[in-house]
Amino acid sequence: MGVLVKASSRNLRTSAQKLNLVAAMIRKMKVSDALVQLAFCPKRIAIDVRKCLQSAVANAENNMGLDIDSLVVNSATVGKSFVMKRVRTRARGRSARINKPFSNLYITVSEKEEN
Repeated sequence: MGVLVKASSRNLRTSAQKLNLVAAMIRKMKVSDALVQLAFCPKRIAIDVRKCLQSAVANAENNMGLDIDSLVVNSATVGKSFVMKRVRTRARGRSARINKPFSNLYITVSEKEEN
């Protein structure tokens, strides 16, 4: 594949499962197509995924001197981060736990080789 350029977004306020649905859309896609997909994706977390992808593109252009038009999303990996635990009061003196999960996103882009 060539040079791999990375970008990460840590502690995104969503579950890893929901984030992975958006990340799966852009895997192995051209960067220009992936940015369009994320711009019109109705999910809230797509905004943060788009920012992370733009960061990876900027890293590729400024740090490695790669051509933006030939970049491909090599991988988009999602991992769990911490979970905020909250308590909600319920009827008859009981309580229920509410978990508020956070996630990490790692995007790798590389230059596509011309055949």
